[in-house]
Amino acid sequence: MALTQQFARVTPAYLERCRTSARDSPGAAPGWEPPSDDLLDTDWAVWGLIRYCRTQGTEADLIALLDRAVSGDPGGDIARALDAVDIDAVLADLPATTEGAAAACGFGRGFNGDVRDYLVGHFAAMRGCYGGAARRGQCVVVWTD
Repeated sequence: MALTQQFARVTPAYLERCRTSARDSPGAAPGWEPPSDDLLDTDWAVWGLIRYCRTQGTEADLIALLDRAVSGDPGGDIARALDAVDIDAVLADLPATTEGAAAACGFGRGFNGDVRDYLVGHFAAMRGCYGGAARRGQCVVVWTD
């Protein structure tokens, strides 16, 4: 089973309740049940985008931003920085063939579909998740499942 990148938007109060529940419960159970409308599964797309950027010599700031977005680094305004990314420009040199694009992203053989659409769609969803959280004063919790 492949690992996938997950995101959840939650209020600071909800996050604190989970922390308190984890501290007070046997086995450190946080009582984690974020609303399904605030959950996002980006599959392994963002990791492929990061790998592609690293191999293409993309600006270090963009790679650091993507790393922060999937690692949960609390510093800075990730939502605003993600909004500034021109994903089409980032992917300008992505190979046109599925096999070439998949290899460039580390997906290997057997990837089905359009790699560019896959990357763009999941990046847009992640950007939207962070943007929605920023507009609503929420936190974004990230984990690998």
